[in-house]
Amino acid sequence: MSRRWTARLALATGLAALVVLVVFGGLASLLLMAVGWAGLVLTAAGGWWMVTHTGWIRVLAGLLVVGAPLAVLLLYSAAGLLWVVLVSLALWALAVAAGSAALAEDAQGMPEHPAGTAERPFLIMNPRSGGGKVEKFRLAERARALGAEVVVLDPARHQDVAELARQAVEGGADLLGVAGGDGTQALVAAVAVEHDIPFMVISAGTRNHFAMDLGLDRQDPSRCLEALTDGVELHVDLGYIHEGEPADGNTGRVFVNSASFGVYAEVVQSPAYRDDKAGTILEMLPDLLTHGSGSRLSVRADALVLDAPQAVLVSNNPYQKGDSAGLGRRERLDSGRLGVLGVEVSSAAEAAGLLLHGRQGRGLTAVTAREVVVDADASAIPVGVDGEALVLSTPVHCRIASGALRVRVPRHRPGVPRAAPPMDWRRVRRLALTMGRTAAGHGAA
Repeated sequence: MSRRWTARLALATGLAALVVLVVFGGLASLLLMAVGWAGLVLTAAGGWWMVTHTGWIRVLAGLLVVGAPLAVLLLYSAAGLLWVVLVSLALWALAVAAGSAALAEDAQGMPEHPAGTAERPFLIMNPRSGGGKVEKFRLAERARALGAEVVVLDPARHQDVAELARQAVEGGADLLGVAGGDGTQALVAAVAVEHDIPFMVISAGTRNHFAMDLGLDRQDPSRCLEALTDGVELHVDLGYIHEGEPADGNTGRVFVNSASFGVYAEVVQSPAYRDDKAGTILEMLPDLLTHGSGSRLSVRADALVLDAPQAVLVSNNPYQKGDSAGLGRRERLDSGRLGVLGVEVSSAAEAAGLLLHGRQGRGLTAVTAREVVVDADASAIPVGVDGEALVLSTPVHCRIASGALRVRVPRHRPGVPRAAPPMDWRRVRRLALTMGRTAAGHGAA
């Protein structure tokens, strides 16, 4: 019943949005819509010119990015119809939200498996991660009180976390865990897979993307320690990246989140990036986006071929389509598929289309694959792997190992919100009209 009424609410508010626009805007409503679309197109075009040019063209483009939306608002206000537009947009937003909620199925998380008791858990903690969360939440003390052996890394010197993990396994450790960033998580996870022992994630990093997609508590990392006493196992996939010719078996570097190629990977390699991120990006983008510098990529995702994309993101399982940026959350980590996002925008018109149509816009390719091969017109290319800047020999092979990692997580955790499904007004209308009849027995077989 709730889904039926939610679908009806979506239809009602969607119709109300159009009624408000037509009744109070009259014939001017068509002009209002045209002006709004024109403003979006000019804003997107200005953004493209701003990042692909320098000097006075960039200044003029910046003025267009700011001026176009302001001009649209002023025209609406001068016509005395600004309130009409705002009310109509609010009603339409409510209609889309209600429609998505009506179409959403019951969330089905990753299957949980029984977890035995870890007799000798071994945890590595980075005191610098997340601005000092290890000390703030007293993670080392709490873990030791639960029977874990803890090594807190020394900020003053480099330590090989993978080697620390291997030595711990040789000493009898039957569970490995990390309180740190995603790059460190990946290195130790690879050792856990090598020895087929459980791995534990403690959300003490800055962004904690992997922890987020496992449904862990990112606000209070100490709750992750509950996995030591009341845990279950999730069998999740791992990404592997290998330079040069492909190799057999689980070889190469592990990534738990993603590997990025192209513009972003080129920018973060610059020595100036650490000290001046914004300035370095603005300086390098024009040449990178127009192929004036950087490597020309060729990407093969299973049977699909992308020629000369400016940026490519290969992720361990695809990111949710409901996220406008495509980079928010992964609903599952056990699909056995790599997510592939490729960006190829060559003009202001394509940039505008990307803004207006999102993932359906020309210039953005979103697919899944079992294997991705990235080649280039250079013998080596920069690659960002879970936030780490690397240079790898071409071709670079990415593949996925299904269910390779046994992750020990608390039985009770916040979870991963379900993605909003793509909006489909036909399905919403059908849902609103047919569920009532089904509930009354007319739709029963």
